[in-house]
Amino acid sequence: MITDGLNALVVDDEASFRRVLRTSLAASGFAIEEARSGEEAIATLARCNFDLVLLDVNMPGMGGVEACRKVRARSPKIGIVMVTVQDGESEMVRALEAGADDYITKPIRLRELVARLRAVSRRLRTDDAVDSASLHAGDLELDLNRHLLYRQGKIVHLTPTEFELLALLMRNEGTPVTHTKLLRSVWGPEYGTELEYLRSFVKTLRQKIEDDPARPKYILTEPWLGYRFRNPRARPEFKTPQAASPRLILPSSASPGLTG
Repeated sequence: MITDGLNALVVDDEASFRRVLRTSLAASGFAIEEARSGEEAIATLARCNFDLVLLDVNMPGMGGVEACRKVRARSPKIGIVMVTVQDGESEMVRALEAGADDYITKPIRLRELVARLRAVSRRLRTDDAVDSASLHAGDLELDLNRHLLYRQGKIVHLTPTEFELLALLMRNEGTPVTHTKLLRSVWGPEYGTELEYLRSFVKTLRQKIEDDPARPKYILTEPWLGYRFRNPRARPEFKTPQAASPRLILPSSASPGLTG
Protein backbone atom coordinates (compact mmCIF):
# COMPACT_ATOMS: atom_id res chain seq x y z
CA MET A 1 0.00 0.00 0.00
CA ILE A 2 1.16 3.52 -0.77
CA THR A 3 0.87 5.63 2.36
CA ASP A 4 0.17 9.24 1.54
CA GLY A 5 -0.48 10.37 5.09
CA LEU A 6 -3.36 12.44 3.74
CA ASN A 7 -6.67 12.90 5.54
CA ALA A 8 -9.61 13.37 3.18
CA LEU A 9 -13.28 14.17 3.80
CA VAL A 10 -15.71 12.65 1.28
CA VAL A 11 -18.94 14.64 1.02
CA ASP A 12 -21.87 13.08 -0.86
CA ASP A 13 -25.53 12.49 -0.07
CA GLU A 14 -25.47 8.90 -1.42
CA ALA A 15 -24.33 6.48 1.29
CA SER A 16 -23.40 3.68 -1.12
CA PHE A 17 -21.24 6.02 -3.20
CA ARG A 18 -19.47 7.30 -0.08
CA ARG A 19 -18.74 3.73 1.05
CA VAL A 20 -17.21 2.79 -2.29
CA LEU A 21 -15.06 5.94 -2.30
CA ARG A 22 -13.98 5.32 1.28
CA THR A 23 -12.97 1.72 0.60
CA SER A 24 -11.20 2.54 -2.67
CA LEU A 25 -9.29 5.59 -1.41
CA ALA A 26 -8.35 3.86 1.85
CA ALA A 27 -6.79 1.09 -0.24
CA SER A 28 -4.66 3.78 -1.93
CA GLY A 29 -3.34 5.08 1.40
CA PHE A 30 -5.80 7.86 2.29
CA ALA A 31 -7.43 8.24 5.71
CA ILE A 32 -11.10 8.85 4.90
CA GLU A 33 -14.02 10.35 6.81
CA GLU A 34 -17.52 10.87 5.45
CA ALA A 35 -20.13 13.63 5.51
CA ARG A 36 -23.68 13.35 4.15
CA SER A 37 -24.21 17.01 3.32
CA GLY A 38 -22.58 20.38 3.01
CA GLU A 39 -23.84 21.32 6.45
CA GLU A 40 -22.33 18.20 8.01
CA ALA A 41 -19.06 18.81 6.18
CA ILE A 42 -18.77 22.32 7.64
CA ALA A 43 -19.44 20.97 11.14
CA THR A 44 -16.90 18.16 10.68
CA LEU A 45 -14.23 20.56 9.47
CA ALA A 46 -14.79 22.68 12.58
CA ARG A 47 -13.85 19.68 14.75
CA CYS A 48 -11.15 17.96 12.69
CA ASN A 49 -8.30 18.88 10.38
CA PHE A 50 -8.19 17.52 6.84
CA ASP A 51 -5.77 17.85 3.95
CA LEU A 52 -8.40 17.34 1.23
CA VAL A 53 -12.14 17.52 0.64
CA LEU A 54 -13.87 15.60 -2.15
CA LEU A 55 -17.15 17.43 -2.59
CA ASP A 56 -20.13 16.55 -4.77
CA VAL A 57 -21.68 19.52 -6.58
CA ASN A 58 -25.30 18.35 -6.53
CA MET A 59 -26.59 17.75 -3.00
CA PRO A 60 -29.85 18.64 -1.25
CA GLY A 61 -29.78 21.46 1.27
CA MET A 62 -26.53 23.36 1.03
CA GLY A 63 -25.24 22.69 -2.48
CA GLY A 64 -21.68 21.70 -3.20
CA VAL A 65 -20.69 25.10 -4.60
CA GLU A 66 -21.92 26.96 -1.52
CA ALA A 67 -20.23 24.38 0.71
CA CYS A 68 -17.02 24.86 -1.28
CA ARG A 69 -17.18 28.61 -0.73
CA LYS A 70 -17.65 28.14 3.04
CA VAL A 71 -14.89 25.52 3.28
CA ARG A 72 -12.47 27.76 1.40
CA ALA A 73 -13.28 30.74 3.62
CA ARG A 74 -12.70 28.66 6.74
CA SER A 75 -9.67 26.69 5.53
CA PRO A 76 -7.64 28.58 2.90
CA LYS A 77 -4.97 25.86 2.71
CA ILE A 78 -7.21 22.82 2.33
CA GLY A 79 -7.41 21.03 -1.03
CA ILE A 80 -10.89 20.91 -2.61
CA VAL A 81 -11.80 18.63 -5.51
CA MET A 82 -15.36 18.84 -6.83
CA VAL A 83 -17.31 15.96 -8.36
CA THR A 84 -19.51 16.98 -11.31
CA VAL A 85 -21.52 15.35 -14.09
CA GLN A 86 -20.23 15.18 -17.66
CA ASP A 87 -22.41 18.00 -19.00
CA GLY A 88 -22.06 20.29 -16.00
CA GLU A 89 -19.84 23.01 -17.49
CA SER A 90 -21.67 25.74 -15.61
CA GLU A 91 -21.23 23.85 -12.33
CA MET A 92 -17.52 23.44 -13.07
CA VAL A 93 -17.10 27.18 -13.58
CA ARG A 94 -19.02 28.01 -10.41
CA ALA A 95 -17.01 25.47 -8.41
CA LEU A 96 -13.66 26.85 -9.55
CA GLU A 97 -14.78 30.41 -8.86
CA ALA A 98 -15.93 29.32 -5.40
CA GLY A 99 -12.42 28.15 -4.58
CA ALA A 100 -12.14 24.56 -5.79
CA ASP A 101 -8.63 23.44 -6.73
CA ASP A 102 -9.76 20.93 -9.33
CA TYR A 103 -12.78 18.94 -10.49
CA ILE A 104 -13.49 15.44 -11.75
CA THR A 105 -16.49 14.21 -13.70
CA LYS A 106 -18.63 11.11 -13.28
CA PRO A 107 -18.23 8.27 -13.98
CA ILE A 108 -15.07 8.45 -11.90
CA ARG A 109 -12.02 6.35 -12.66
CA LEU A 110 -10.23 5.52 -9.44
CA ARG A 111 -6.70 5.99 -10.76
CA GLU A 112 -7.56 9.41 -12.15
CA LEU A 113 -9.21 10.44 -8.88
CA VAL A 114 -6.19 9.35 -6.82
CA ALA A 115 -3.84 11.15 -9.23
CA ARG A 116 -5.83 14.39 -9.00
CA LEU A 117 -6.02 14.27 -5.21
CA ARG A 118 -2.29 13.72 -4.93
CA ALA A 119 -1.62 16.48 -7.48
CA VAL A 120 -3.69 18.97 -5.47
CA SER A 121 -1.84 17.96 -2.31
CA ARG A 122 1.55 18.48 -3.99
CA ARG A 123 0.53 21.93 -5.24
CA LEU A 124 -0.57 22.91 -1.74
CA ARG A 125 2.74 21.77 -0.26
CA THR A 126 4.57 23.77 -2.92
CA ASP A 127 2.50 26.86 -2.10
CA ASP A 128 3.50 26.52 1.55
CA ALA A 129 7.20 26.71 0.64
CA VAL A 130 9.05 29.99 0.31
CA ASP A 131 7.92 31.71 -2.88
CA SER A 132 10.52 31.19 -5.58
CA ALA A 133 12.15 34.16 -7.23
CA SER A 134 11.49 32.57 -10.60
CA LEU A 135 9.14 30.11 -12.25
CA HIS A 136 10.38 27.44 -14.67
CA ALA A 137 8.55 25.37 -17.29
CA GLY A 138 9.99 23.79 -20.40
CA ASP A 139 12.16 26.39 -22.13
CA LEU A 140 10.65 29.23 -20.09
CA GLU A 141 11.97 31.04 -17.02
CA LEU A 142 9.91 33.83 -15.49
CA ASP A 143 11.95 36.10 -13.21
CA LEU A 144 9.42 37.46 -10.72
CA ASN A 145 11.75 40.00 -9.14
CA ARG A 146 12.94 41.67 -12.33
CA HIS A 147 9.75 41.05 -14.34
CA LEU A 148 11.60 39.33 -17.17
CA LEU A 149 10.77 36.30 -19.28
CA TYR A 150 13.52 34.12 -20.72
CA ARG A 151 12.85 31.64 -23.50
CA GLN A 152 15.76 29.31 -24.24
CA GLY A 153 17.92 31.78 -22.32
CA LYS A 154 16.90 34.81 -24.39
CA ILE A 155 14.79 37.68 -23.10
CA VAL A 156 11.24 37.86 -24.47
CA HIS A 157 9.55 41.24 -24.15
CA LEU A 158 6.21 41.13 -22.34
CA THR A 159 3.90 43.99 -21.49
CA PRO A 160 3.13 44.32 -17.76
CA THR A 161 -0.31 42.79 -18.34
CA GLU A 162 1.09 39.87 -20.31
CA PHE A 163 3.61 39.25 -17.55
CA GLU A 164 0.96 39.17 -14.81
CA LEU A 165 -1.27 36.90 -16.88
CA LEU A 166 1.55 34.43 -17.55
CA ALA A 167 2.69 34.52 -13.92
CA LEU A 168 -0.81 33.70 -12.71
CA LEU A 169 -1.12 30.79 -15.13
CA MET A 170 2.32 29.41 -14.26
CA ARG A 171 1.64 29.64 -10.52
CA ASN A 172 -1.43 27.45 -11.14
CA GLU A 173 0.40 24.93 -13.32
CA GLY A 174 -1.82 21.96 -14.15
CA THR A 175 -4.96 23.59 -12.73
CA PRO A 176 -7.73 25.12 -14.85
CA VAL A 177 -8.16 28.84 -14.16
CA THR A 178 -11.51 30.32 -15.14
CA HIS A 179 -11.99 33.30 -17.43
CA THR A 180 -13.48 35.28 -14.58
CA LYS A 181 -10.62 34.58 -12.16
CA LEU A 182 -8.04 35.56 -14.78
CA LEU A 183 -9.81 38.78 -15.65
CA ARG A 184 -10.44 39.84 -12.06
CA SER A 185 -6.98 38.85 -10.80
CA VAL A 186 -5.03 40.54 -13.60
CA TRP A 187 -7.25 43.43 -14.65
CA GLY A 188 -9.29 44.10 -11.51
CA PRO A 189 -12.57 43.25 -9.74
CA GLU A 190 -14.65 45.28 -12.19
CA TYR A 191 -13.80 42.80 -14.95
CA GLY A 192 -15.18 39.31 -15.43
CA THR A 193 -17.12 39.00 -18.68
CA GLU A 194 -14.72 40.42 -21.28
CA LEU A 195 -13.83 37.05 -22.83
CA GLU A 196 -12.70 38.42 -26.18
CA TYR A 197 -10.41 40.81 -24.32
CA LEU A 198 -8.81 37.87 -22.47
CA ARG A 199 -8.55 35.75 -25.62
CA SER A 200 -6.63 38.50 -27.39
CA PHE A 201 -4.02 38.58 -24.61
CA VAL A 202 -3.73 34.79 -24.60
CA LYS A 203 -3.24 34.90 -28.37
CA THR A 204 -0.35 37.38 -28.07
CA LEU A 205 1.23 35.36 -25.26
CA ARG A 206 1.08 32.19 -27.34
CA GLN A 207 2.76 34.00 -30.22
CA LYS A 208 5.64 34.88 -27.90
CA ILE A 209 6.14 31.59 -26.03
CA GLU A 210 4.83 28.79 -28.26
CA ASP A 211 6.72 27.11 -31.09
CA ASP A 212 3.39 26.80 -32.92
CA PRO A 213 0.71 29.12 -31.48
CA ALA A 214 -1.99 27.16 -33.33
CA ARG A 215 -0.96 24.00 -31.43
CA PRO A 216 0.06 25.31 -28.01
CA LYS A 217 2.03 23.19 -25.56
CA TYR A 218 2.06 25.67 -22.66
CA ILE A 219 -1.27 27.54 -22.50
CA LEU A 220 -4.08 25.06 -23.13
CA THR A 221 -7.72 26.02 -23.61
CA GLU A 222 -10.26 24.54 -21.21
CA PRO A 223 -13.49 24.73 -23.26
CA TRP A 224 -16.17 26.87 -21.59
CA LEU A 225 -13.95 27.32 -18.52
CA GLY A 226 -10.70 29.16 -19.09
CA TYR A 227 -7.08 28.11 -19.52
CA ARG A 228 -4.65 25.61 -18.03
CA PHE A 229 -0.86 26.06 -18.01
CA ARG A 230 1.05 22.89 -18.84
CA ASN A 231 4.73 22.19 -18.32
CA PRO A 232 5.67 19.95 -21.28
CA ARG A 233 8.58 18.49 -19.30
CA ALA A 234 6.52 17.63 -16.24
CA ARG A 235 5.73 14.03 -15.47
CA PRO A 236 2.09 13.28 -16.41
CA GLU A 237 -0.24 13.05 -13.44
CA PHE A 238 -2.05 10.07 -14.99
CA LYS A 239 -2.45 8.29 -18.30
CA THR A 240 -5.64 7.26 -19.98
CA PRO A 241 -5.58 3.45 -20.04
CA GLN A 242 -5.47 1.84 -23.47
CA ALA A 243 -7.67 -1.03 -22.42
CA ALA A 244 -10.83 -0.86 -20.38
CA SER A 245 -10.04 -0.59 -16.68
CA PRO A 246 -11.56 -3.10 -14.26
CA ARG A 247 -14.69 -1.70 -12.68
CA LEU A 248 -15.50 -1.62 -9.01
CA ILE A 249 -18.65 -3.55 -8.22
CA LEU A 250 -21.17 -1.31 -6.47
CA PRO A 251 -24.18 -2.44 -4.47
CA SER A 252 -27.30 -2.60 -6.61
CA SER A 253 -28.65 0.53 -4.93
CA ALA A 254 -25.46 2.51 -5.45
CA SER A 255 -24.90 5.25 -7.93
CA PRO A 256 -22.84 4.03 -10.95
CA GLY A 257 -20.52 6.96 -10.52
CA LEU A 258 -17.19 5.27 -9.76
CA THR A 259 -15.14 2.92 -11.89
CA GLY A 260 -11.82 1.36 -11.21
